[in-house]
This record gives sequence, structure tokens and C-alpha cells, in this order.
Amino acid sequence: MHLAVVYSRALAGVEAPLVRVETHISNGLPAFNIVGLPETAVRESRDRVRSALLNSHFEFPDGRITVNLAPADLPKEGGRFDLPIAMAILSASGQVPAAPLAQHEFLAELALDGTLRPVPGSVAAAGAAAAQQRRLAVARECAARAAHAPGSQVIAAADLLTLCAHLNGGAPIAPAAPHRAVRAPAHGDMRDVVGQHSARRALEIAASGGHHLLFYGPPGTGKTLLASRLPGILPPPGPAEALTGLALRDIQGLGDAGDWQFHRPFRSPHHSASAAALVGGGSRPLPGEISLAHGGVLFLDELPEFDRRSLEMLREPLESGQITLSRARHKTTYPARFQLVAAMNPCPCGYLGDSQRHCRCSREQVQRYRARISGPLLDRIDLHVPVTRLPPARLLEAAGQAEDSATVRARVCAARSRQLERQGGANATLPPDQLASSCLLGKSEKSALEQAAQRLHLSGRGLHRSLRVARTIADLEGASRVGGEHLAEALTFRRDYGA
Repeated sequence: MHLAVVYSRALAGVEAPLVRVETHISNGLPAFNIVGLPETAVRESRDRVRSALLNSHFEFPDGRITVNLAPADLPKEGGRFDLPIAMAILSASGQVPAAPLAQHEFLAELALDGTLRPVPGSVAAAGAAAAQQRRLAVARECAARAAHAPGSQVIAAADLLTLCAHLNGGAPIAPAAPHRAVRAPAHGDMRDVVGQHSARRALEIAASGGHHLLFYGPPGTGKTLLASRLPGILPPPGPAEALTGLALRDIQGLGDAGDWQFHRPFRSPHHSASAAALVGGGSRPLPGEISLAHGGVLFLDELPEFDRRSLEMLREPLESGQITLSRARHKTTYPARFQLVAAMNPCPCGYLGDSQRHCRCSREQVQRYRARISGPLLDRIDLHVPVTRLPPARLLEAAGQAEDSATVRARVCAARSRQLERQGGANATLPPDQLASSCLLGKSEKSALEQAAQRLHLSGRGLHRSLRVARTIADLEGASRVGGEHLAEALTFRRDYGA
């Protein structure tokens, strides 16, 4: 009787819990059983492992093979356990020494000829393996991605035979290096935005403090153009934020992330997207658009056209920065700290209040259209910005005179640095109990704020969000405290979009 233990990793959100692959070979009629809550793809690994071993010129044991994937109450999914099961069988049958296996973790699907195929979750697995001071063996296609995990040592092997030669000491494989290629981001430049000074100012404030933003106005006024320029003026992501974004893309199977982790994501789902596509879901919950936008921008164009149930699901992640997907067996939590930028027309035809086109909508139609967006969702959006149509003559005069993204980004980065130095995060995430000490309002500013809150019918959430916006405006000016002029400008962005 022979027993071997090999380490692997499951996938639970952005976490990679440890799985012990315990393999026992005993006398008896030939059999191959896998236990430990395996789903169909894991049970099918019996045939893939058998063929891969035989085609790699190893012996397949002629006995009773029992493979236990521990812990038994953790669901096991996909083909990620093919390689660890094969290595455990080779160790239990004496074809591979056991000592090197204790220093490695294994994660790959096996082709019938023994070739290693990539699986999702290699970035999270590499970080977890590094924490246990073990190397991670994966397919070559995902090795450079996984190597971005701090402190990781990722072994990239083309096939089972090459990996076994490395473990036997015959042909050592050097740890893979992370992909470091850098290319310019594809975001457009702010100089393309002609006029629209109020909207440009709101975009700069939103970028500086991480605030959510709503553009409303007639079609063709530049709402989509403005939203697409936001990623180009955001500060670069920190190492932890970049690694989380890379891990999320890896889980979703979006291919080689390359240098994506050095830039902010910009996700723009169509308004026909389902709730599962927007927030994540499925029988095996995968991250949705809000998680893939983590650390970047989620742009929802034609906001009222989205399913109301899907929009209401945004309320929790807008507050907490994460989304929890509950299923019968388990819960999965994904990060979702994104900046929401929404755009909408003022009415169904789009021309209410337009200086050049006449609106054809009745009052009832306008009310029904605006009622598609709930008050609680609107209350979570910090900046409500009207975008009006400019006369053609003014458009031609202002062409080429606007500031470029590099100039605006320099001011944004300076303001964000002040926030990080003062409180360790962006103003949009500033807790309510720290607002007073951060804003340092005087007696006159407090009185003016109270009067404005009553006049604008601000909720407690709306009041706090206006204070955070005012704090960001003060940071853009380099002011140590929030003054009356900062509060006044912040409150102009809390006007009802229908006013």
C-alpha cells in the first residue's frame, strides 16, 4: 500500500484555498475513484490523467486508486486538479520522489498527450502558494501572469514529462518572470472635449476624489466622450489594486492581461446586459462587469434603459466596494470598488430643454422615464452634471484650445496624494466619523451647509457626499480646510437631474 500527498488550490472568488490531494494505491481489482465533493469535470479527470500518464511513457498503477480532495466540504470544479492528481499517482507509485513535491503546488489541466493547459485563478493561487513558501507549477501560457504575485516562484512547464524531469533534478526549470511590457493606454485625450467647462470640471473633481458621476442632457452633446476620458486622467493604480484587477481578469478567463495591470479598466456594458452579467453570477459565480471595473470606471450609457432590478443591485457595491453572490452551498465575494459614470437623456425623445430641438414627450412620459431610476440609486451618485448643446460657432472657436489629459492628470495626482497623506484613501471612501476632522468647517460654513441641506432636501447620505466633494475641491486648490466657496461649488452638483 502506498500513500502520497500533493498540494493544489481551489478557486473561491479571488481567494485560492488550499486543497490536499491525498492518493492511496492499494491491492485489489483495478479502480480509480475520486472523492471530496468533485463536480463533473473533476470526476472526468480520471480518463484524462490515465491517458496523459500512458502517453508520457509512465506506468499507470494496476491497483485500486483512491484520490481524496481535502477538505471534503469545499466544492471542487474544473480541470485544475488534473496535474496534482497525476503527480500524486506518480509519487504513490514510486515514479517521482516525494520530497520535491512537498515544496511545490500544482495547478493545470492535462491534455491526453500530457500537455499542460492553463486554468483560471493562477494569479490568486501563486500569491497563496508564496505565502506558504511553496512554488507553483502551471502551464506556460499563464506563468507570466501568475508571476506578478509578490514573492511567488512560478514554474512553467510545457508538459508532464518536462515537469517530472525538473522534479527529479535532471532538467531544472527557472522560475518564470512577470510580463513587464508597457504600452500607452488607449483612452482618448481631454483636449478632444470642446467647451463644456462645467462637465470638464466635474470630471476632474470625480477623478481627484473617486466620486460617482451622472451626465444628463440631449443626444450628441458629448456625454459619452466625456465619460471615456475619465480613465486617462485617473492616478495610476497601486500595486495591491493592480494585482487584484489582474486576478479578476484571470478568473474570468480574459486571456493574457499583458500590461493591463498598469492602467485603469474602463467597462461599458450594453443596456441589455443581464443582472448576472452586470454584478456577476452563474451556477459557479463569476465576476461581473462591476468587479472587472474594480479600480477603474464602470460606464452605463442610457442609464434608464437598463433593467431596474439590475440597477438596484448596484446599491450595495456602491457603498461597500464589494459584491457577495449567494448560492445554496456557498457564498462568493468579489471586490467591486469602481467609479460609476452614468449618462442619460432628460426624456424619452432626448430633447427636453434643448435649445435647437423641440421635445415631443408628454409630462407623464417624462415622469415614467425618470422613474426608471430610483431615488436611493441617484442619492449614491455624488455629481449630477447637465451637459448642454453648444452653438456651432462656439464649437469651432474652442476647437484645439482645451487642456490635454496630461495637464489635468497632474492636478488630479497632486490632489489624490494629499488625500492619501491625510487619511490613507480617496475622499469618496472617507468614513462619516472622519468627515468633521478632515473638512474642519467653521461656524459660518456649518450654518450655510445646514440651510442648503434643508433647501435641497438632502438626505444624510447626500449631505455626507456633498462634504466629500467639497473636501476634494479644497484638495484641488491645496487648501487645508473646506471653505464656503468649496461647499457652494459642491452643492451645485447635487441638483435634481430633472430640474
